[in-house]
Amino acid sequence: MMNNKKTNSKGSFFTRKQFELLIVCVTTGFIIGYSYNQAKDNREAGTIDSELFEQEESYREELITQQERNKELTEELNNLQEQIRKYEKSFASNEKDYKKLVEQAEDLRLLLGELKSEGKGIRITLQDGDYDPKSLNPNDYIVHESHVFKLLNELKISGAQAIAINGQRVLASSYIRCNGPVITIDGTQHPAPFVIEAVGDSDTLMASLNLNGGVVDQLLNDNIVVSLEENQKLTMPKVKVES
Repeated sequence: MMNNKKTNSKGSFFTRKQFELLIVCVTTGFIIGYSYNQAKDNREAGTIDSELFEQEESYREELITQQERNKELTEELNNLQEQIRKYEKSFASNEKDYKKLVEQAEDLRLLLGELKSEGKGIRITLQDGDYDPKSLNPNDYIVHESHVFKLLNELKISGAQAIAINGQRVLASSYIRCNGPVITIDGTQHPAPFVIEAVGDSDTLMASLNLNGGVVDQLLNDNIVVSLEENQKLTMPKVKVES
């Protein structure tokens, strides 16, 4: 009887130790597996980050290369334009017809903003009219792009060599859009008042604007405040080419 009891007690003791050993082994295996997966994930994340970094560096280097190339092309273009102007002036000194062509080319370059423009001209300021509370529509007192277009077209027809609005050169390809109280010119916003400068013969420009029923009269009828200044010394920088 005593022997059986001892045997059972001994058997129970080994079973408990084996169970504890099993728990230790399982825990150790879990830790090793988790550590392996973490290390694997870190390696994969590091690989992805490295690839993204190399790709960004590649794009950055390509962008810098393109910017440098654009700068070189811009300088080359300016040099070629300067050479063409020298050739044209050389021809003009020998042939009367060439002189006329050179003058026309200069006028075109001024309109395109390729050349700095200096000379006498006129300055027109457009402001929103005083709002009448009795009016149903406040837009009837605001300067719109249609008003600016009328003025610009009249100035171009009258021989303006260069035009600027609030200091920004207006080119043949420029677009103008009204957005409430501001006007956007080639993506740049300008608030009222709008100061429009035009280089050209002041007498001709003023006469064309002040015709009976002309642009100024139409603007006044639309409740726009208009002021004119003639024989102004104006300077307009050439348009910069983005590199």
